[in-house]
Amino acid sequence: MKLDILAIGAHPDDVELGCGGTIAKEIANGKQVGVIDLTRGELGTRGTAETRDVEAKEAADVLGVAVRVNMGFADGFFVNDKKHQLEIIKMIRKYQPDIVLCNAIDDRHIDHGKGSKLVSDACFLSGLIKIETHGDDHSLQTPWRPKQVYHYVQWKNLEPDLTVDISGFIDKKMASVLAYKTQFYNSHSKEPETPISSKNFTDSIIYRARDLGRLVGVEYAEGFTVERHIAVDSLFDIK
Repeated sequence: MKLDILAIGAHPDDVELGCGGTIAKEIANGKQVGVIDLTRGELGTRGTAETRDVEAKEAADVLGVAVRVNMGFADGFFVNDKKHQLEIIKMIRKYQPDIVLCNAIDDRHIDHGKGSKLVSDACFLSGLIKIETHGDDHSLQTPWRPKQVYHYVQWKNLEPDLTVDISGFIDKKMASVLAYKTQFYNSHSKEPETPISSKNFTDSIIYRARDLGRLVGVEYAEGFTVERHIAVDSLFDIK
């Protein structure tokens, strides 16, 4: 399956929080989008790996993604090494995305920065012909390098290099986020409080998108950072 966009997150819910609106918009525009979760979020204070599996499927259904895969890497302890890079390379070559969206380059959770660099490195290595990988059917995979790698913004208020207007898609983004019922605000929950389980955090998803939208002249927006210069054909392509 050839994908237009492959969104990758260290944990189930990273993608929804970071770029759920962008994904929903591109799917509405007819693009094929897939999601890869690096871990099952098994170290999360609330819920379990099994509940996160169910919630991730529900969130995927809300967004309408074509495929969602969990790599089963160790939550908190995966590293950016050859073994993990090769596993991501296989996924990139399998789905051949034009664009990859991945974790914030720097964030509160240590897995976010690690996941960001792991995916970015794998995107580069995936284009090298002397690295051989094999697909599910054991056939030799064709090298593939995405045209663009964009990093979504997460906990920290990183300054974005580009923004996407998600006006009209904030409700779908929030529905995909709140599919993770064990993770976010629930006044009846008896589980321990975490930095993301407060009502303030849930509210912040909307007001951050609204504030970024204010800065670029739209109702709601999501921000991304890039690793290389952004080019356009004409100054008039910039909104």
